[in-house]
Amino acid sequence: MSIENRARYTRYWVCFMTIVRKEIARFMRIWLQTILPPAIMMALYFVIFGKLIGPRIGLMDGFSYMQYIAPGIIMMAIITNAYSNVVSSFFGAKFQRHIEEILVAPVPTVIIVAGYVTGGVVRGILVGVLVTCVALFFTELRIHSLTTTILVVILTATLFSLGGLINAIFAKKFDDISIVPTFILTPLTYLGGVFYSIQLLPEFWRTASLANPVLYMVNAFRYGILGVSDIDVRNAFLVIIVFVILAFALCVGLLRRGVGIRT
Repeated sequence: MSIENRARYTRYWVCFMTIVRKEIARFMRIWLQTILPPAIMMALYFVIFGKLIGPRIGLMDGFSYMQYIAPGIIMMAIITNAYSNVVSSFFGAKFQRHIEEILVAPVPTVIIVAGYVTGGVVRGILVGVLVTCVALFFTELRIHSLTTTILVVILTATLFSLGGLINAIFAKKFDDISIVPTFILTPLTYLGGVFYSIQLLPEFWRTASLANPVLYMVNAFRYGILGVSDIDVRNAFLVIIVFVILAFALCVGLLRRGVGIRT
């Protein structure tokens, strides 16, 4: 490798790590608002659905209701936090008019997108680990496939970090960054098999549920933890990977064209 190429790749790496460190420092500085609340909220889910409602429901796919919903609740925390981290950070940079300084730097757009997305992934994983620790106070979880579990977490956090970036690119005011989580993300999450098996649904709604991408993520993660899934895990990975590639390409294309930034 020539000295010129080595210097260029070093510059790219420095830019990438600078964005990642900035993103991590941003949410860790206010950890009482970014890391702790999700753990408390998910603990309430475990108390209400697991302890109070769970015993009345009984077993589901051979597991207690608490065990069955635990992977879904963990995945829900990862999804919401990966998404919210990037959408709030990137829109804040747009609002404060310092995103242009990053975009005009001699660094590929791919590196900028990767930096922001990595920050969202780190936050999603941190919250996921914390919620998992909370879950262990309520039920027993044994990892069925560590590889599947890790891959699903990384891919899902990556996808929703990209989704948060897309939302931030198009957002024109602060209210716009809450529209997608409220009217799209939350319904998809709650209807994604977090609290139930789609096998309990009538045939029509069971088929309709297959159009929900969150269903594939929740079930793939549940397979990684418990070894059971309503969806073929290979199909789940295929769907997630396709969405990640499409979302990444869209983010890079939007930033290169200056959508939502150039006026």
